[in-house]
Amino acid sequence: MSTLIVLGFDGIHTADEVLNKTRAMQKENLIALEDACVVERTQDGKVHIKQAVNLAAIGAASGGSLGAMWGTLVGLLLLNPLAGLAVGALAGAGTGALAGAIRDFGINDDFIKSLGQTIPAGSSALFVQVKEMTEDKVLAEIEPFRPRVLRTSMSNANEEKLKVALKHAA
Repeated sequence: MSTLIVLGFDGIHTADEVLNKTRAMQKENLIALEDACVVERTQDGKVHIKQAVNLAAIGAASGGSLGAMWGTLVGLLLLNPLAGLAVGALAGAGTGALAGAIRDFGINDDFIKSLGQTIPAGSSALFVQVKEMTEDKVLAEIEPFRPRVLRTSMSNANEEKLKVALKHAA
């Protein structure tokens, strides 16, 4: 089961920096992410959401290849496999992109938007859905960014331990 952790940061680009550090730790097998999202709130109060996983692009790629395969097969039956390949790839890519754009994967988008409205202007937040992590090493890497725990799906006791661990770094 995965755990949702939302961390708040001073500075509009700090959550991006921490996400980049987290991706580097993922390559070292210190953390396994299911999903991640950065929310930035500018000085004028506008909220910008940056999804880490672009579902429209993934859907277009998988739909395009599947459509190309089916288009080629239909094209062979109609004695024009190249036309079938082209039409199938275009139709599959379009359908896949649309399906990817409307599919909600990982962290709930409505939750991200509503919590993003609550962070202070000129700050950012990082939403991560974690499968597993080596806590002591991961916390040591993000402590210099002075994160604040905004929300988690952890038990109250574990959330309090996380808050205490991050406060000792500040």
